[in-house]
Amino acid sequence: MSLQCPHCGSNSLYRDGLRYLADGLQTQRWLCRDCGHRFSEKGPLRKNPYGCINNACHSTSSRQVCELLTEESKNLAIVPRQETALREGTTTNSELNGKIINHVLWLKQEGYTESTILGRSQILRYLRNAKVDLMDPNAVRTYIAKQNWTPGRRANVIYAYALFAKWANIEFIIPRINLPQKLPFIPTEREIDDLIAGCSKYVATFLQLCKETGARAGEIGALTWNDIDLEKTTVRVSPEKGSNPRIQKLSPKVIQMLNQLARNHSTIFLGHYKSVINLRGTFDRQRKRMAAKLGNPRLMQIHFHTLRHWKATIEYYKTKDILHVMQLLGHKRIQNTLKYTQLAKFEETDGYVCKIAATKEEISALIEAGFEYVCEYEGSRFFKKPK
Repeated sequence: MSLQCPHCGSNSLYRDGLRYLADGLQTQRWLCRDCGHRFSEKGPLRKNPYGCINNACHSTSSRQVCELLTEESKNLAIVPRQETALREGTTTNSELNGKIINHVLWLKQEGYTESTILGRSQILRYLRNAKVDLMDPNAVRTYIAKQNWTPGRRANVIYAYALFAKWANIEFIIPRINLPQKLPFIPTEREIDDLIAGCSKYVATFLQLCKETGARAGEIGALTWNDIDLEKTTVRVSPEKGSNPRIQKLSPKVIQMLNQLARNHSTIFLGHYKSVINLRGTFDRQRKRMAAKLGNPRLMQIHFHTLRHWKATIEYYKTKDILHVMQLLGHKRIQNTLKYTQLAKFEETDGYVCKIAATKEEISALIEAGFEYVCEYEGSRFFKKPK
């Protein structure tokens, strides 16, 4: 039976350090992600490598400085734990920790994605560690104004604190945000395929699905085996961020990659990696290795969302149908899709790959690979595909 929170019974737990007990033993501390309750692990105790032997270390209201007893050393006196405020009249660190935890629980209840919750909580902890009183909006505004951050970083901090202020019912005047609009990086298909070929089977399958469907990383991560129709070779994408649901066609290549994965869990990827964040960490390490191995630093600019940009750009370049691209991405507003019309212009300079097919098997293989029919000459059919 897995470890559960004694307060709410949840299995969603964080490790929260170790507690040192008497006789040189220690036990694991846990923090419940659902209710915020902290508790110690029950069961056999482990040996403490630091040799702590004083029972006072097990107390929650005091701390004991312990060392191995020798003829020259003695156990020091118990020092009561004190919580000092950041400055007079401000909120203490323990109070800020509790507010951040409660805010994270609120974000989860409101339906924010795991990556959003992680990013916002990291920003709030950064401000707390910088000795900024989160309950004082003027102090937060002053600290942000003094930092030499990029516009994107500054905007992320402001958005994160604005949401915290909304939850805490604090009046926060949002500073002016001058966020420049940038076109996303679009790699070549060869670079994407090289990266996929160098990744492990789970990461490679995840990337191939992102490439073929243009879905967000969170949407791919939430896929279950019931969403895959092997007979029709389609995938049903459940939307996030207010997008529209859609059904996408899959290639025989990705179907073969899916068949190589274990089906020990209802979800395709989260049963193995627990979260998309863990999968992203594995991807980052494999991407770095492949960039060094191939001597191509451009691979380091490829992220999960880059494949969504690439898919939209290629689809518009092939079809010149903005409504088709809008439906492919699940956008509800066409303004979010229009930027890919500009990106598609740069694809024209990359040239084409030309293939010739004579038999119906060769023609079928080229069409499945995304090649477009051009013409027929002396019994041979010519196909092209953007590089």
